[in-house]
Amino acid sequence: MMGQLARYMFLMLCAAALSACATAELSQADKVKLSGKTFVITGASSGFGRGTAVALGQDHANVVLAARRTELLEEVATLVRQAGGTALVVTTDVTSATDMGNLMHAAVARFGSVDCWINNAGIGAIGPFENIPLEDHSRVIDVTLKGVVNGSYVAMKQFRKQGYGSLINVGSVDSEVPLAYQSSYAAAKAGVLSLGHTLNQEIRLSGADAITVSTVMPWAVDTPWWEHAANYSGHTPRMASMDDPQKVVNAIVRAALYPSEDIPVGWKAQSAIWSHRLAPGMTERFSADVAHKYQFEQAPQAPTSDGSLFIPMESGRDVSGGVRQRMDREDKAAQQ
Repeated sequence: MMGQLARYMFLMLCAAALSACATAELSQADKVKLSGKTFVITGASSGFGRGTAVALGQDHANVVLAARRTELLEEVATLVRQAGGTALVVTTDVTSATDMGNLMHAAVARFGSVDCWINNAGIGAIGPFENIPLEDHSRVIDVTLKGVVNGSYVAMKQFRKQGYGSLINVGSVDSEVPLAYQSSYAAAKAGVLSLGHTLNQEIRLSGADAITVSTVMPWAVDTPWWEHAANYSGHTPRMASMDDPQKVVNAIVRAALYPSEDIPVGWKAQSAIWSHRLAPGMTERFSADVAHKYQFEQAPQAPTSDGSLFIPMESGRDVSGGVRQRMDREDKAAQQ
């Protein structure tokens, strides 16, 4: 038992050290390597997608922006251009294979090739599994898993044709550690991770060494995801110890130059994943207990909502979601 504990502590220290590298901003020498490269980003209107687009603009990259909210994409495109990059807006629903094919066609028509494709779009539904309408679960799977399959398909076709390319799929700590009250989202993100592993083996078997697939796995992060998610918990959406989105933006950009099959972001994600590999049952129970405490015991009541599953929302337009500030306000109000 003591030997297992010592091994666990050693792994946690290694995770903390590795996470510091993965979330650090690129050096100036590395940034130069991104200049003139072409990136396609789905879910580019807010959250990680918006942050990654602006960061790549600062590195003078070509950035193809895809999402449903055209007006907001134009706003992000302006930021990319002001930062020094080149931007192209392509209104896209990732659940549509036709839209995703058109997105790739537009990118290649404008820039000649695609160096990196980032499947970032994703949405969730919060609440007990049977309380969430089946059509909401289906939509979560359509966007969060099928959207990644659609994007990976057109990306791999193009990469095989041109002989190189980097595919970055945004997973989650839920890809490895399923979380209570996020059932269909966790299932979808597990599928994203499995898809990445499968593609990497097919790439290895074909000898296409210049094509890479990385799955980036963040911890819970303060982005508009929480506002956009469907919510059938009866309480405002929240989670413990949320990370800042810049950590994930840095990890995504870094993965374009330094791909790796699995990229947990930050020490919390690293620790949760290693804990799950060592003691899966215990880790899942602990995670579920934390989710229940924050979502049902501490959060104030809120009406049910299907979020932006079916119709895009006007709100939730930035990289950050302001969730940590809202939680602070709610907790202070509860103490009065």
